[in-house]
Amino acid sequence: MHWIGRRAEDKVRKVPRLALAVAMLFAATAAPAEELPRLESRDGHHALIVDGAPFLVLGAQVNNSSAWPAMLPKVWPMMNRLHANTVQVPIAWEQIEPEEGKFDFSFLDQLLREARANDKRLILLWFATWKNTAPAYAPAWVKLDNKRFPRMLNAKGETHYALSPFATSTLEADTRAFVRLMEHLKTADPQNTVITVQVQNEAGTYGSARDHSPEANRLFAGPVPEAVRKRFGKGPGSWTALFGRDAELYFHSWAVASYIDKVAAAGKKVKPLPMYVNAALPSDPFVWQDPNTYASGGPAPAVIDVYKAAAPNLDWLSPDIYNPDHKAYLGFLGQYARKDNPLFVAETGNARHYARYFFAAIGRGAIGFSPFGMDETDYFNFPLGAKALDEATVAAFARNYELFAPMQRVWAKAAAAGKVWGAAEPTDPAAKFAQVLNLGRYTATVTFGRPQFGVDPPKGNPSPSGGVAVAELGPDEYLVTGFDARIEFARAEGDKRPLLFDRVEEGHYDKGQWVFLRRWNGDQIDYGLNFTGARQVLRVKLATYR
Repeated sequence: MHWIGRRAEDKVRKVPRLALAVAMLFAATAAPAEELPRLESRDGHHALIVDGAPFLVLGAQVNNSSAWPAMLPKVWPMMNRLHANTVQVPIAWEQIEPEEGKFDFSFLDQLLREARANDKRLILLWFATWKNTAPAYAPAWVKLDNKRFPRMLNAKGETHYALSPFATSTLEADTRAFVRLMEHLKTADPQNTVITVQVQNEAGTYGSARDHSPEANRLFAGPVPEAVRKRFGKGPGSWTALFGRDAELYFHSWAVASYIDKVAAAGKKVKPLPMYVNAALPSDPFVWQDPNTYASGGPAPAVIDVYKAAAPNLDWLSPDIYNPDHKAYLGFLGQYARKDNPLFVAETGNARHYARYFFAAIGRGAIGFSPFGMDETDYFNFPLGAKALDEATVAAFARNYELFAPMQRVWAKAAAAGKVWGAAEPTDPAAKFAQVLNLGRYTATVTFGRPQFGVDPPKGNPSPSGGVAVAELGPDEYLVTGFDARIEFARAEGDKRPLLFDRVEEGHYDKGQWVFLRRWNGDQIDYGLNFTGARQVLRVKLATYR
């Protein structure tokens, strides 16, 4: 690979090509504005294609009650401070169809205009039958008519708060409204400001593992649908016979997923944007939990395969991660970063210590990351998030997006090729404040809480803030960046050849072109590559002399 010359005028050169197959699939070409966003997957790696090229969602979600015209002036300043390229905004069923059959899309039209004026893409969040498992955002003519739109029954036969996924009337009404939304979007947004749609929000139910209505009981006693059986490699049988302890959880997940799939399928017939669902997670990714204790029926880790069988029209399932524990956070990322499921962190806490997990997520090939509650309406969901969005809290997220905004397409291409890694600072002293990345031919050890010069052992930063991201650009060549961390490269185990830096360049990307600023050498590389709070992007060439 040709490296930049040493002359001062050699300041700009093109990004090296990735593998030919990936370049053919994901190459950025002059795409018409009318080209629909889509998800593309190959060899277990994924890309969200926007305007014809892989796109990394540098996202942020507004508070639930910020999706009204008078609140938008409190949204855009925050999004611009964050350097976000995408904003997640609810569209409530009660908002667009307050009276049955009478639709109002005035807010959506204003949202589209203002998003374009602020150079932001949008992800719409359909709050309808389920929003945090409840029907709060269904219109009054739905949520107050329990005869026409029945709620679930619990195991005692008592009325539950959540709408039943077996009510055809509810499904038909929700679907009609969603189709009208997509019809309006098709007309009002030919330039595809909206790049994907979340269908429902944190579906499922608390306090009852499943619906116990007569229809639900009949189906629960009957045979498991073939699609689910095939997914799990099982023969015919009832839910209890095939799944035992998990029978109610799997049954309810199948019911909810099938309902959502029908809504999504109808919307896609109008405008086939990528569509997904998000999960209210159990507290621990590693321990089985009673489905009566969390949002049973939602796309939680235990039932991802049920959703894959029951909802083929959903492009992916996303975690909403509000557990700040390092081990737990990485555990949830690992459960959703699958060959058959792109990782998209649809929601995460907006407290400062969540910001570093951006690096861990994109290092697993995530197509996007989005903290929740990012606006200036003065609502804070503490303790899930920050007590307040003070300058230091906003800056913790903004510095990540400001760093990646100029190179989000470059990073997304590398992720589509499966050539990215990342680390977030651990808090467990047993981890020795270190993370090891396996790059194939090399390893990269990332440590936290060290001076830039010398061999002092890592002790962690005063508060967990460090993160590093690595992308392979070509043979022995890597894009490396991060904050508050040191990274040191070594050969893979068994390779005894000496390793050195052939060249370390600092620079940045401008419209896909690498802009050279300076070369690192001497003190700057003698003790690994050290990142502080400054925005620094490096291109690193590794080599040997024998």
